Amino acid sequence: MGKNTFQLLNKIQTPADLRKLSVEQLPQLCKELREDIVDELSVNPGHLASSLGVVEITVALHYVYNTPEDRIVWDVGHQAYGHKILTGRRDQFYTNRCLHGIRPFPTPMESEYDTFTCGHASNSISAALGMAVAARLTKKKRHVVAVIGDGAMSGGLAFEGLNNVSSSPNNMLIILNDNDMSIDRSVGGMQQYLLSLNTSETYNKVRYKVANWLQGKGMLGDDRRHGLIRLNNALKSAISHQQNVFEGMNIRYFGPFDGHDVINIVRLLKQLKNMKGPKMLHLHTVKGKGYKPAEKAATIWHAPGKFDVDTGERVVSDNKSQPPKYQDVFGHTLLELARKNNRIVGVTPAMPTGCSMNIMMDALPSRTFDVGIAEGHAVTFSAGMAKDGLIPFCNIYSAFSQRAYDNIIHDAAILNLPIVICLDRAGLVGQDGPTHHGAFDLAFLRAIPNLTIASPINEHELRNLMYTAQLPGMGTFVIRYPRGHGELIDWRNDMQEVGVGTGRKLCDGQDVAVLSVGPIGNLVTQAITELADEGQHVSVAHYDMRFIKPLDEQLLQEVSQRFHHVITIEDGCIAGGFGSAVVEWMVDHGYHLDIHRLGLPDQFIEHGTVEELRHLTGLDVENIKKTILSV
Repeated sequence: MGKNTFQLLNKIQTPADLRKLSVEQLPQLCKELREDIVDELSVNPGHLASSLGVVEITVALHYVYNTPEDRIVWDVGHQAYGHKILTGRRDQFYTNRCLHGIRPFPTPMESEYDTFTCGHASNSISAALGMAVAARLTKKKRHVVAVIGDGAMSGGLAFEGLNNVSSSPNNMLIILNDNDMSIDRSVGGMQQYLLSLNTSETYNKVRYKVANWLQGKGMLGDDRRHGLIRLNNALKSAISHQQNVFEGMNIRYFGPFDGHDVINIVRLLKQLKNMKGPKMLHLHTVKGKGYKPAEKAATIWHAPGKFDVDTGERVVSDNKSQPPKYQDVFGHTLLELARKNNRIVGVTPAMPTGCSMNIMMDALPSRTFDVGIAEGHAVTFSAGMAKDGLIPFCNIYSAFSQRAYDNIIHDAAILNLPIVICLDRAGLVGQDGPTHHGAFDLAFLRAIPNLTIASPINEHELRNLMYTAQLPGMGTFVIRYPRGHGELIDWRNDMQEVGVGTGRKLCDGQDVAVLSVGPIGNLVTQAITELADEGQHVSVAHYDMRFIKPLDEQLLQEVSQRFHHVITIEDGCIAGGFGSAVVEWMVDHGYHLDIHRLGLPDQFIEHGTVEELRHLTGLDVENIKKTILSV
């Protein structure tokens, strides 16, 4: 549908324009907004299904609340495309996730309507509570709403926030966007609770009658709030024959209601807007609502890439001539190993298809565990199994492993338990931007005792490292690899043990030594080849170090004795990473060489394609060539 056909949406530049509409016009606006999202994402890919599912909630929130003065905190950020379009960014939305364009997730650095960073799940309740307390202490009459959805309620931080909400004076509203999904279908006891939770119609009628009577008696003041909430909870339990976990925490609960009835949502928000005390509004939604292909297969259409709007046919590139993705090599290799070693189990925090653990999950479901959006729990759960004889392969996206740092130290490394922590999406990941780049894992993990940390240069090495990691006596073993396609079409090999802390010399030279770790070493190989083809008279030795911890000291000693000029390169932050480890070793052993470190600069890297970001950060072939020549 062309933009000129959107009669209502075309009139809206800011939420102030939205609030000029009548309530009866809102369903049509929702229809137009949903069609606009579908049209835009069909040619500029992004997170489709989640944003389609929350259209009515988005419209109702900006209609009832005085944004940006009132605060809306989104959780997770990939459900907020409608919010972006309604808050002055529609004309630029075609640049969403593109280099120097609209950012992939809401951020206050882009718009005053974006109240907080929301690239990772489960932080909205805590952040919104902080804003509500700040409003109270600074005496600002400001409403604060947290919108938590797509499985984010399974994260531990959400429960920590709820616990504090129940004990801190506040008037915030929590909207639970319950679509029974995260990216894959949500799991766990909380999800089952939400599916079964209902509110008795009889209870609602009695509650409103009692509330009106108490209002008439002047008994609804702030000082009586907690007593009335306890009365309310007791009344609900008696009538509906169930105990509500949220109201058990002194958080008023309303719902569940239809999350696609925008008129009724507006009515509910107006009723709750000035109600004292913390409140939760539970709304049932359908992920992908309004676009049939997305409704039928929400996981596939979470981020489908380009597609034909009319036919629903996705534009999928021909992968037969391409190497497989690293994640798929991981998934197939894990199943291969698990069939030979019955002690191997798989653990993932809500990403079975994203990390391809679904391959083992389909074949060996009793030995594969999706623990929900709970990275810290994933590690400690793995540690418990490892303590009693199993070998967990715990797969976490690199950026999300930051949320499990204490668990890796306290629950895995101290006991040196046999856990294989596989860090998918290590290094630059592209259009998802700074919240998702796997930039920091090398730096923050290499300081931890008892960890073995490795990164394969290709798929054969990934398989060899996975095989090695599950052998007896290996302890806690970290393997990091990037997002996207690998290097080898013929990726299957007979797996063999790799000596821990051993690298290899890929080519010899006399003038300069390049030490790489991980798949970025393939760019070094390409750079050396191109220099030779261009007739550049420089002789380059290339070492694939393979292990960040422990380092191959024999190779380092060879490099230190043979070369004066050394270059290190890594797809991670330059501060404290692989290059720093090499420099430290050189200094500790009395070598003083001319060392140039290449890596991600000491700043948060924005969004763009991986190729664009490599060029901007100096990690592309051309800059590697220039660095070799300059030294």
